[in-house]
Amino acid sequence: MTRRRAADALVAVGMCVFVAACGSDRNHRRSPPKKPKPVTTTASKRTPSAPAQSPSPNALQAEANSAATGDIPDNQVFITFQNAAAHYSLKYPEGWAQQGAGGKVTFRDKNNIVRVVVAPGTPPTEAAVRRGVTHLTAVTLRSGPRRLTVGGEPALAVVYATRSAPNPVTGKRVTLVVDRYYLAHGGKVAIVDLGTPEGVDNVDAYRLMIESFRWR
Repeated sequence: MTRRRAADALVAVGMCVFVAACGSDRNHRRSPPKKPKPVTTTASKRTPSAPAQSPSPNALQAEANSAATGDIPDNQVFITFQNAAAHYSLKYPEGWAQQGAGGKVTFRDKNNIVRVVVAPGTPPTEAAVRRGVTHLTAVTLRSGPRRLTVGGEPALAVVYATRSAPNPVTGKRVTLVVDRYYLAHGGKVAIVDLGTPEGVDNVDAYRLMIESFRWR
């Protein structure tokens, strides 16, 4: 091989190496950057919330223009009300008007009023009962809470009072004294209000009614 041919061959080899190196560098620069791997996090565990306690229903109110009803007589006949929807039974005076159904039922004879409200909830504490009653509008807490047994199960009771709106003619107000009972069973709470105008004695009749309450 002549010196010229040898020189040409060396030049050709050098060019090939240079081109290959350049191509390798371009390929390296053009290769897309690797995407970072997603970071997986462990979801925080939710702590179960405590079962909500049943809120206190509104206080009973007398009607200012309703004639006062005297004591429930000793010979009053009582009949049993079966509430299949709310799963309880209760005796009430025959002849009283019944209003509502299911979770809220009221029995009434003028300003003698008995109401039963049933809702999901847990057995309330004494502090919760006191707080619930004192936060009601225009209510005076007279006694309680106190612990007792109704139908063989523990219960809580308070006594509160409310005043009606003024009578449009006389301006007089009716004070209603209410015995309220809290009865819990199977994830439900029944709040039973037994109201009577102040000065009227319904103690025996109302004791019969609350002691007749039974969960079904």
